[in-house]
Amino acid sequence: MDQERGKLPAELAVESFEYSRKNEQLVKKSFWSKTRKVAGKIPFTKDAVAMYYCAIDAKTPLWAKGIAFGALAYFISPVDAIPDALIGLGFTDDAAVIAAGIRAIAGQVKEEHREKAEEFFET
Repeated sequence: MDQERGKLPAELAVESFEYSRKNEQLVKKSFWSKTRKVAGKIPFTKDAVAMYYCAIDAKTPLWAKGIAFGALAYFISPVDAIPDALIGLGFTDDAAVIAAGIRAIAGQVKEEHREKAEEFFET
């Protein structure tokens, strides 16, 4: 319980993500369609894309894949703590989960993942 003191709810949520084949399948199926809809509208999209490339990288450890796929599944899920349709607030929970996920796997998100994310936005 003392470990949880001072942590944001998003950080606690990300820590509970374990590798899930279901999350992986959901992300691989729906990530790009959701990302294309929100690209340019929300500031954390580039981080989410870098996290996606990290998650699908064969060199990424399973624990990091679990966090990445869990956070990305939350991002693309139509069921949110704060519905995305609420203008100004709708993506705040998604942003918090993505930010916490990126922080949790920071050592695993490599420059090559960030470069691929940059390329996505250049096309």
